Amino acid sequence: MNKEIEKAGITIVQMANLVPVAKTVGSNRIVPTISIPYPLGDPNTTKEEQFKLRHHRVGVALDALTTDIKEQTVFKVKI
Repeated sequence: MNKEIEKAGITIVQMANLVPVAKTVGSNRIVPTISIPYPLGDPNTTKEEQFKLRHHRVGVALDALTTDIKEQTVFKVKI
């Protein structure tokens, strides 16, 4: 679906925990996430830590939207 949205001229970022799958299906901008049940969080951490994690990942995704790319790109995130 990402490829079809981009064909319409809309830039899109896929946030995915299975980066190889995102590459295989042709996503151009990929931001890695944490896990399948909690893509943007970790229930074993405090609410403050989860907020920082989410804030960082969403920030990377927003930056990815404005980044000019020529090929599939996996954007770096803090661990």
